Amino acid sequence: MKLFQKTLLAVVAGSLVTVGAQAATNYGMTAQPYIGAKVGQYDLDAAKDAATSYGIYGGAKFTPNFGVEAEYMTTSDEDFSTTLVEKSEYSADVYGLYATYDYTFPGSQMYAKGRLGVAKNEVKLDSKNVLGVNNGDYSDTGVAGGVGVGYNLAPNAAVELAYDWYPKVKDVGNKGDLDASGITLGANFKF
Repeated sequence: MKLFQKTLLAVVAGSLVTVGAQAATNYGMTAQPYIGAKVGQYDLDAAKDAATSYGIYGGAKFTPNFGVEAEYMTTSDEDFSTTLVEKSEYSADVYGLYATYDYTFPGSQMYAKGRLGVAKNEVKLDSKNVLGVNNGDYSDTGVAGGVGVGYNLAPNAAVELAYDWYPKVKDVGNKGDLDASGITLGANFKF
């Protein structure tokens, strides 16, 4: 990771923690931590197949609407290209830190959720041919986020369906910069 990316990640993490702590102090509330797991699909542009994604996430809500969230997500190995010259597979890892906003619909247990923050998107390509085209590790750190809906099953448990976008992966093999996104279904437990 480049020095600028490390510095940016440290500044954003520090800012999110400080803002959350300040919000908890101002509203006289304590943070409500949660932890969860998710499964879904990771879609990398120019890849032949979408990968199955799975991961963990956790965070804390400092007000009824605002919080912070961190995640780690990984994927299965899937076909990137299957031509004779470019036969290769890919897998990905995503590390993210986000500020979150929840809006609970009046009179229901449903809510809408948005998140915006910084993530590192790492893609590994493994060439399956003699030429070694599209072989190597590629990553980038940048702005990431998502939108989704959730349902509170109980006061301490919820399920969420989300669409997320991740930083572009730069200069992947002979394909250039590739967009990455995903759809996930997650469940979390609040403490």
